[in-house]
Parts: sequence; C-alpha cells; structure tokens
Amino acid sequence: MRAAVQLDPDIAMTHAMPRTAFYPGSFDPVTLGHMDVIARACRIVDRLVIGVGTHETKRPLFSAEDRVAMLSEEVTSIAGRTGIEIDIVTFAGLAVDAAQDAGASIIVRGLRDATDFDYEVQMAGMNGAMAPGVETVFIAAGPGVRHIASSLVRQIAQMGGDVAPFVSPRVAQRLKAMG
Repeated sequence: MRAAVQLDPDIAMTHAMPRTAFYPGSFDPVTLGHMDVIARACRIVDRLVIGVGTHETKRPLFSAEDRVAMLSEEVTSIAGRTGIEIDIVTFAGLAVDAAQDAGASIIVRGLRDATDFDYEVQMAGMNGAMAPGVETVFIAAGPGVRHIASSLVRQIAQMGGDVAPFVSPRVAQRLKAMG
C-alpha cells in the first residue's frame, strides 16, 4: 500500500530556489571564528550575504568601511574555493529586516557555547515572529576557534598583546596599526 504525499507548494518552491543566507555581525574585527562560520555556511547555501552592523549605540574600533574591507579581503579565498557568491553589505536596523532586504530566507548565527545558544534561540524566536519566511540556522564554531570573541581580541590588541592566534595576519596588521 502506498500513500501519496503532497508537499506544500511554498515548501517545494523554497527548495527549488537558490538559498540565500544573511550572516549579521559587527565583525570588529573579523576573527578566525567568524571565518569558520562563513566557511561552514558556504557549505549549505548558494549565496551568502554578510551584514556589517553599524548601530549607533556601539562604538566600533574600526569604521564600517574598514570592516567591509577586512571581510572582503578575508572571504575572497572562501568564495573562490567554494564557488559561492559572497556579498558584504552594511545595515543599521534590525538584522531580520536587512536579511529580507538582501533576499535571504536564512539568517546564519554562529554559536560558541551554551550562553550563545540561549541568547540566539530567543533572538530566532523574535525574528521568526517578525518574519515567518526567514529561518535561523545555527552553526557551531569549530573547536579550534570556539573560544574567540571580537571584544576580547580588541582588548588584547589595545593592551599590546599578540592577536595572531585569533585573527588572520592581515587583520593582525590592521590591529597593530591602530596601536
């Protein structure tokens, strides 16, 4: 006996369309942890839009233009290796609105630990209520980069410490130049 299964047309259509994901963050600076999440996201999407937040309440070390430039330098090899289109945009409002503006049906969030998970699940629920057509996908950071946080990298750099284990050589140079 066979049962006929009929897919919801909206779900069937979603799988036929290219998957665009939006990865929001401050990227101040871009770390090896960010790069790990970007590389992992490129395995599951057809296009990745990285959103650099420019919120007035935050005081970034690097300007939005510098953060976009850093990301552009860093993602070139991933885009070339994976064949995935990676775009970088800035946004000042809600990440979920920026995701929709970018044509994304997925928001990518990197997780380092259980604290990140608790916060991100709450955020995913709020985003889902505001934009039901946008799903949040959590990507666990690899064990070698799970401990890296941009805020700690900035603090280490500002105190003259060695940031080489946490960022690329190009980003380390930029941090050193901020000195």
